[in-house]
Amino acid sequence: MSRNYENIKLAIDYIEDHLTEKLNLSIVSNAVHYSKYYLHRLFTNIVGMTMHDYIQRRKLTEAAKLLVFSDKPILEIALIAGYESQQSFTSIFKEMYKKSPNQFRQHEIFYPLQLKFVLKMNPIEIDSKKIDVERDILFATLDDIEIWMDLVRLVVDGFPYLIEDDYLKVLKQCIIDQRALIIKDKKIAIGIMIFSYDTGSIDFLGIHPQYRKQGVAKAFLKKVIKEYLKGKEISITTFREGDKADTGYREIYKNLGFAESELLIEFGYPTQKFVLPLSIKGVRNHE
Repeated sequence: MSRNYENIKLAIDYIEDHLTEKLNLSIVSNAVHYSKYYLHRLFTNIVGMTMHDYIQRRKLTEAAKLLVFSDKPILEIALIAGYESQQSFTSIFKEMYKKSPNQFRQHEIFYPLQLKFVLKMNPIEIDSKKIDVERDILFATLDDIEIWMDLVRLVVDGFPYLIEDDYLKVLKQCIIDQRALIIKDKKIAIGIMIFSYDTGSIDFLGIHPQYRKQGVAKAFLKKVIKEYLKGKEISITTFREGDKADTGYREIYKNLGFAESELLIEFGYPTQKFVLPLSIKGVRNHE
């Protein structure tokens, strides 16, 4: 298994070193001397998205950074990002960022679609007979902020318009108010949640991509329902249907039992509220 992680790390490092060049699965697989079909499956399983999506999101993130922090013409930025024309760049940029490159530049606020994926080389396999995931979910402390933010950066694809400085201020207050939960694998955060006692809303839920198939998200929901939000309607917001920036979060929440609710606009970004019905089985069976 460690060999697989080493190969994905090599692939990610190659992508990061060649972001201004043409990149695709064939190019990367040749560079790391790995079967492209096997690399595709392995990359998707470990990183949580296809290599194509990862490359596109990384290139657009770096392009967005240039739009805000440089004076380079938009056409030049489009070419750096690997697009043959400003028109094609503008089209995909607007689909992902919900603003044209020119509008994004004028707004003067940078936020990432995707940051570099930092691989955990030896993730634990959660064994319910040995590890009580709910028991090991604890209130975060101020000492946890560094590893919390490491995970935030890793799952930033699930949170449109996440500005780190603003988020950090909110996080510190949530930790003080005991509204921030965390579960760790040694010195790494593998799951984090911020919730509201008053509204029952889950304001942030991030699960390390390498642990998403181990029931961590469901354990968080059971924990807050049983101990902190009993009898309340649980809600969360995510991408709207058809949003190309969604890497699969709508599906994750539906699989957890959430149902679609009203459409919203948050920080100028179109989102949708999802609600966990009070009658849902498997998650609410502790009430």
